[in-house]
Amino acid sequence: MIIKNAEVFCEDGVFRSKDICTDGEIFCDSSQDEQILDAEGCYAIPGLVDIHFHGCVGYDFCDGTSEAIHKMAEYEAENGVLAICPATMTLAEDQLMSIAEAAAGYRGGAGADLVGINMEGPFINEAKKGAQNPAYIHTPDVDMYRRLQKASNGLFKLVDIAPETEGAMDFIRQVKDEAVISIAHTAADYDTAVKAIEHGVSHVTHLYNAMPGYSHRAPGVIGAACDYGLDVELICDGIHIHPSAVRTTFKMFGDDHIILISDSMMATGMDDGTYQLGGQDVKVVGNLATLAEGGAIAGSATNLMDCMRTAVKSMGIPLESAVKCASQNPARSIGIDDKYGSISEGKYANVVILDKELNIKSIVQKGKLTKKN
Repeated sequence: MIIKNAEVFCEDGVFRSKDICTDGEIFCDSSQDEQILDAEGCYAIPGLVDIHFHGCVGYDFCDGTSEAIHKMAEYEAENGVLAICPATMTLAEDQLMSIAEAAAGYRGGAGADLVGINMEGPFINEAKKGAQNPAYIHTPDVDMYRRLQKASNGLFKLVDIAPETEGAMDFIRQVKDEAVISIAHTAADYDTAVKAIEHGVSHVTHLYNAMPGYSHRAPGVIGAACDYGLDVELICDGIHIHPSAVRTTFKMFGDDHIILISDSMMATGMDDGTYQLGGQDVKVVGNLATLAEGGAIAGSATNLMDCMRTAVKSMGIPLESAVKCASQNPARSIGIDDKYGSISEGKYANVVILDKELNIKSIVQKGKLTKKN
């Protein structure tokens, strides 16, 4: 296939007018294929990569079934998200084990590629639990993590941790070379966050949410992450973070270190109603998802493509930055950028064609046209 006449998002973060050539599944420098996709007047961006979401279309990753992963993968691919690293919740080890085994046994098919698992719980601080179930919060446990990692066949790419909890620093030191360690659901102050970074933390989960705010005398995790150049996740659904805070974050961290995520739950792609997240009831009205008991924000009801659009169209983030933070950066952060995240020779030929209003016109997945409007 040759995609012609598009403004192509290149690996250096700039749109250029150029042809995109594919040879079977991958990008190449030229193609003899007769199939031509004319993308005149459109943008061509890499397939997006969501490294933190829980569910969609009535399914949750924590259902622990191949069917759930398949349905989620189909929905994500239809919305331009072609690689997924779904997140677990704070659950009992036997439940997490079932989820890990289901992921290890998943054989794919139509839909986004399952490229990893994000272990959001249970090594968190109850004081900042958010929508996590406090009944299953657990002190950091290397042996538990390794049992789950073995069951998943090495799929855990991210492990979240509250660094102020007992045993956290030792956990970070032991696991930092096996997975990305991310600060999450934490009450840590600046000095504790810095210590965690020195031990091997390199990532922050849904920045601003479930952690102390940034202030001039107590910069906390946010200040430490900025000082030390960590990767930080942002949920740009219009609910979790005020547009001004999003713009300020881009000024603080730059688009090299920001990763857009959806943090979506099973109500995404569904009508308003009551749904489940981590065994707890969640009330969903429009884009707002809150725990039925207590009212805490419980993930989002927005997919990553919609979050990227919101960042650009409602928050004033340059398109180049938003695309980079929803494709290239997340792929790099979990070590899959050899195959995903950019339109570059040798990588999977995953391309989303957008019109100037950022509506999806076509999707090419591994060199095959899977959707055309």
